[in-house]
Amino acid sequence: MPVGHTQPYRTLTRERNLILGLLLILAVVAWGVLIQQQSTMPDAQAMSPTMGMGALLFVAIWVVMMVAMMFPTAAPMILIFARVHADRQQQGKPFVPTWVFVGAYLLTWAVFGVLAYIAALGAEKLAGQSMWLMNNAALLGGVVLIAAGLYQLSPLKHVCLSKCRSPMQFVLHHWRSGYGGAFRMGLEHGVYCLGCCWLMFVILFPLGIMNLVAMALVTALIFAEKSLSLGRQISWIAAGVLIIYGALVIFLPEALPGMPSSGVPSSGAPSMDM
Repeated sequence: MPVGHTQPYRTLTRERNLILGLLLILAVVAWGVLIQQQSTMPDAQAMSPTMGMGALLFVAIWVVMMVAMMFPTAAPMILIFARVHADRQQQGKPFVPTWVFVGAYLLTWAVFGVLAYIAALGAEKLAGQSMWLMNNAALLGGVVLIAAGLYQLSPLKHVCLSKCRSPMQFVLHHWRSGYGGAFRMGLEHGVYCLGCCWLMFVILFPLGIMNLVAMALVTALIFAEKSLSLGRQISWIAAGVLIIYGALVIFLPEALPGMPSSGVPSSGAPSMDM
């Protein structure tokens, strides 16, 4: 490499390492918050769809979950965005800080968190009014797991996954200039990421919204789908596992975490009335 190009290259490498390190630190801190939250939360509350929380606290915890689970998987896309704008800065062209893209990405997941809270609150109210829902909680959980497995095989899943697996292609095909353009790119990537993974987060409701083992498995699956060369095949394997597990839960309710052998949530669960 010519001597004149050594300093810009080193600068770009330092910026890349700094951004990657910051993403990983934020993810580790977020995991620490989740572990602390789970350790102080009663089991019945942890299995409740809203975790007994109001909207603001639920969405805040949801965003922390997204930082913990999605920052490691979104890192390649964020680093490509940062590299392109760092190159523009080196060339004296207008550039945008990476936080604009990341902020828009998180906003997409925060909006999904609001919708998740509304759905969870509705489910709790319905369960409090319907013994059928209470008595068939495992059946409904199994159906959700099977639906997540089938979605893994859907064309929409793989269109969205292809966008997430090709960061440079995404940046080239969705390029927008300026702060507004970077914000829109972050939103668009968030939407594709949501389209790829949303049911992976829906299954946390029957598995336990604060089930750390389930969160870790989902994180590992999403990372493998997006980053490994066998990502698509891993997605298909996950589909089979989810479908089989969902069917098992339907016929063997106690296979669902927190579900007693009767298939009905224990009386120690929190009241569904808000």
